[in-house]
Amino acid sequence: MSDRDDASLADFLQQYPKLMVLSGAGCSTASGLGDYRDKAGQWKRKQPITGQVFINNEAARKRYWARSSVGWPSFSRARPGTSHTALATLEQQGHIDLLVTQNVDQLHQRAGHQNIIDLHGVLASVSCIDCRFCMERDSFQVELLQHNEWLNHLTAAHAPDGDADLELDSLAAMQVPACPQCGGLLKPDVVFFGESVPKDTVQQAMRSLADADALLVAGSSLMVYSGFRFCREAQRLGRPIAIVNDGLTRADDLATLKIAGDCGERLTALAASAIERNYHQA
Repeated sequence: MSDRDDASLADFLQQYPKLMVLSGAGCSTASGLGDYRDKAGQWKRKQPITGQVFINNEAARKRYWARSSVGWPSFSRARPGTSHTALATLEQQGHIDLLVTQNVDQLHQRAGHQNIIDLHGVLASVSCIDCRFCMERDSFQVELLQHNEWLNHLTAAHAPDGDADLELDSLAAMQVPACPQCGGLLKPDVVFFGESVPKDTVQQAMRSLADADALLVAGSSLMVYSGFRFCREAQRLGRPIAIVNDGLTRADDLATLKIAGDCGERLTALAASAIERNYHQA
């Protein structure tokens, strides 16, 4: 890892001390959670289920819950990594007004980060699409396994966002728990592929970006428009963009500074430099 790159990132923070941060899967891979894309920004696996398919296709929905029943325990046990800890430190040092994360794992919160927008929702709860009744994903897991005891015996390699690489021939007998309040369809509280982020969520993030000195992108290829749009807006506003990502991104040509390498190591070095600078200024 180049000390020159770490120094460049530290200089960027010194020049633009008030950041909005956009984080992606690269912040969570060190916590054992997978990502969807390789260093070239290409899909590493099949694209995940869309919201439309989840709602309208019963067979696909059963397949989703069967796979999720295997992947959820490991996903829920994940703990914050160095990227999450470093960003929380930068917030504590007064350098991050808002963190917008594309991840659904809530590891930033577990690391102590306070001001966060979960752009794509969180996987830790499910809600009824009809009456909006909400329950914890852990509670739903208990009911799912009680209704389908055979799911307890399945094993598979874990995939991103609590999924698992599991193929089943027939799920006709599978029972998916319905909403206990109205009998409606329960759906994870995430923005599936093909769905839109709520407008008020985007507007809140855009206001923070307008108030920031610069945008820092951490661990995202930005191939999904819901994240890339903030780079386009930063360019429109004349806000510098620093990208820390181990691979290509969709916004490389928009970046003021692009730093490769391990996201956790880079951000840890940045947080350490901020602490040292603030100490000497005190």
